[in-house]
Amino acid sequence: MYKDIINQRKKEFDQVFEFAKNEAASIRTGRANPSLVEDIQVEYMGSRLKIKELAGISTPESRVITIQPWDPQALAIIEKAIRESSLGLNPSVDGQVVRITLPSLTEERRKEFIKLLGQKMEEARIRARHIREDILKKVQHEVKEGKGREDDVRNTKDELQKLIDGLNKKIDEVAKKKEQELMTS
Repeated sequence: MYKDIINQRKKEFDQVFEFAKNEAASIRTGRANPSLVEDIQVEYMGSRLKIKELAGISTPESRVITIQPWDPQALAIIEKAIRESSLGLNPSVDGQVVRITLPSLTEERRKEFIKLLGQKMEEARIRARHIREDILKKVQHEVKEGKGREDDVRNTKDELQKLIDGLNKKIDEVAKKKEQELMTS
């Protein structure tokens, strides 16, 4: 019984890991990476779209990102969205492309980004704990209604702890890799 409940929600743990990976990727290092800007939302023709849905994004040089919208009228809104994002970037329109030159990171800025990374990874861990608590409550409810045994609660706790430990290990690996990128870029 408890294994079914866990299996139904396992996908949510995978989503937590994807969230952690995406959040880590969105923190900029000194190197240009399309993932830095691709998920920034823009208001385009009455819809909220991600930049990657409106344009091609490339990195022609190690510190330069170029964004070429498929509709030239989107140039200004893409530039504005990047400028207003929390990334602290200064884009410019260069003909038919938005060009972003990444400045080198100061030691202070690196530490800020590492702190932000820690906050994002903790947010992922909190999401995982909420899922764990929801599953535990459901199993405990099933036991109270006589649909399960007390052993099911203990087994659920053990199984969930294994899942959480594995997830935390993967999150820590993502964080460690990103921290190394931040310190060496």
